[in-house]
This record gives sequence, structure tokens and C-alpha cells, in this order.
Amino acid sequence: MRPSTDHSVDEPGWGPLARYIIAATLARTSDGGAVVAIVLMVTAGGGSGWLAGALGACITAPHLLGPFVARSLDTARDGRTVIAAASLAHGTALAAAVLLYPHTHPAVTAALLVVSGLFGPLLTGGISSRLPAIAGHGQRRQRRAQGWDVATYGISGTVGPTLVAALAAWASPATATLTLAAGCFIAAVVIRFLPYAPAPGKAADVPRPIRTLTGILASGPLRRTLYLTVTVAFSVAALPITAVAGTPAFGVSASAAGLLTAAYGLGNLAGSAGVMIRPSRTEADRLTTRLAATIAAALLLTTLAPSFPLALAAYTAVGIANAYFFAATLAARNEYAPDNARGQIFVWVGALKITAGSAGTAAAGALISTSLLLPLLLATALTLTATLLSSAERHHRRRNPHPDLPPPEAPRTRTASEHATRTPGPGRTGGRTST
Repeated sequence: MRPSTDHSVDEPGWGPLARYIIAATLARTSDGGAVVAIVLMVTAGGGSGWLAGALGACITAPHLLGPFVARSLDTARDGRTVIAAASLAHGTALAAAVLLYPHTHPAVTAALLVVSGLFGPLLTGGISSRLPAIAGHGQRRQRRAQGWDVATYGISGTVGPTLVAALAAWASPATATLTLAAGCFIAAVVIRFLPYAPAPGKAADVPRPIRTLTGILASGPLRRTLYLTVTVAFSVAALPITAVAGTPAFGVSASAAGLLTAAYGLGNLAGSAGVMIRPSRTEADRLTTRLAATIAAALLLTTLAPSFPLALAAYTAVGIANAYFFAATLAARNEYAPDNARGQIFVWVGALKITAGSAGTAAAGALISTSLLLPLLLATALTLTATLLSSAERHHRRRNPHPDLPPPEAPRTRTASEHATRTPGPGRTGGRTST
């Protein structure tokens, strides 16, 4: 059976979305579980903790370079081919790194893991950029589909490490890693059966990566989406560290930290289900600000929780709020991004989010020895500050519009047919300048 080449992206029914969910979950499970697999592989083979950490970083660090390979999403005749090829490359490089590790110098393994990690952003933000053309007409359908997208991240972030740990204990870390690679190969096939969506315009009209980033910073809604996303990612990354360090204060063993992180994960899945059942109709720019404030409040609750059961509830609340926030950022990326840079914008925000999350984990680890509460207090303060800045910036721009800019244009959700037919106008190489 050959993959569909029908030029219509408005295929009705659950079929396209179901295929999207399967492909995204498989690809992201591989991306999310790879670090755990590599660390287990090195330590099981008698390698040092330093080597395990360095090879793990070889997968995560290249995510920041993702935007520089993402331009092909906006220039390719068929974006499915780009993402499917990225999934195949990610899985192949990961499998080769594992198979060669016992027989070659670690530098060879490191180079292969860098290649694998370089394609990771195309399996996260890159796949998400395909969703608007699959979801169908109308804001409600778009945002419900974004709830499903958030769920794939939650499932893969939980299933990936769990699957790796189980297979490593049952067979070997190499078997676990090869299983992740096989998931990438299956995802590549499923991606080819997603509905076709043509390129939004000529390759010459698609901006380069740095120009895309400056376009994001020039657009009020996209700029606010970016710094709110980065701040929230930095802040919630402190939760696993504080969960481990804080459990003795509740009179429970350190192993109970797993319950706190599980509560956060379950809250995330519950929040994504809430988005699916009842999508918000609020303007995406305002929604991201309100939900960031909700996350700040939930983080404060985790700091003030006087008992372990209340801490469980607080971690769950953060997970729920973060799922709603993530869905709102997906909506903002879709609704405010210009057609000729949508793929790059999805990847830019996703890459910077992952980088901020890694920095947040490192910062929490460095600060936790000073005070158990300091990482969460800092996370709360940063999130609240970004929220206030976003609200003040939007209010200021509304009261003092720049005389050289056109009147604000109300954002709207583009329909699937518009994604297929709309061609970018002259000069539309960055984010919108309206707020």
C-alpha cells in the first residue's frame, strides 16, 4: 500500500488524527527515553558516571541546533518526507551508537548520538507543525487536537523512561535502546500516511533561521509565547529535584519522590484530557498569560504544602496547569505564525523550551543544597515575573500603538483548506507585528 498523496488536508473523521497520535507518540517516546537508555548502557558496561552524563548530553544538547535544520519543513514539497527521514535518521544513529559502543572509542558513539539528537527537534516541534493541517476547520477542533498533542508528550515522557528501565532489567540496555530505534522506524512509516499538505510558498520566500527568530521577537504575541514558554519550562524542571530532596521533610522515604513526579505526570495527562473535552475559546495570547499565572500559583502551593498528601495534590495541580499552558502555546504558535515560517517557529520554541528545561534542572540541583525551598521559590518568582511582564507589555502596546505599524489584526485559527492554499504575501518572513 502506498502512502496517500491526495492534496486535500481536510480528510474527515478520526483517521488522520489517530495516525498523527500514533506517529507522534512513537517518535517522542524514542526521543524521551534515549537519554535513560544511554546512561544505563554506559553504567551497565562499567563506564564512569562522567562518561554516562557526557554521552547523555550528546543527545539533548543538539536540540538547540534544531531550528537550523528545520527550514526544510517550510520549503519541502512534502513535509511528511522531511519528518519521516528525520525519524529514520534519529533511530538509525541511535541504534548504531549502541551497537558500536562496546567495539569503538566513545568518541564515535558520541558523534552518532549528536547526529541522533540533531533530529530530535523535528520529532517534537516539527511533528506538531503538521497538526494544524490535520485537525480540520475551526478553533474548537484545532484546540481539541492540540490537547491530544499535549497528551502524546505526556505519554511519551512517562512511557519512554519506564519502557527503557523495564527492558533493561529484563534483557539489556542495548535491547531497550534498539526497541526505541524500532519505534522511530514505525513512526516514519505512519508519518508517510498522514494527509498531504503542500508547501506554503516558494523556497525563496521562506526566511532563514536567524531571521525567523528575529521575526518571533518582533511579533508581540509570538515573543510573549516564547519567553513565557521558556520561563515555565525552566521553572517546572525544578520539580523532580525538589521532589527527591524534599520528601524527608514530610517524614517519608526518598523513594516516595517517585509518587510526586507520577502525580505531576498524571496531572499533565488529566489537563490534556480537559483540553480535549472543553477547549478554551480565549484568545491564545491572553490565555498563555493567564495559564502561566496559574502555574506560578500552583508552584507556590508546592512550596507551602505542609504534608505529603497536600504535596501530591500540589504536584498534580502543576501538571494540570502545565498541560493547559502547553496547549495554549501550541495554539499561539499556530494562530500567530506566518505561513512561510510555521515549521521553524514550532521548532524554535520547542528547542528553546528543552534547553530551558535542562538549565532549570541544573539550577535546581545547584541551589537545593542551600535551601530546600529556594528552587521552588525562585521558580515561582520567575514565572510570576514573566506573567506580569507579558500582561504589562500587552496593555502598553494596546494603549500606545506604534504609529508606523498597521492596526492590530485579531488572530484567528486558520482552517485546513487555508493551510493548503494560502501563499505568503510579500515581506511575510517573520511573526506578525500586531498584538
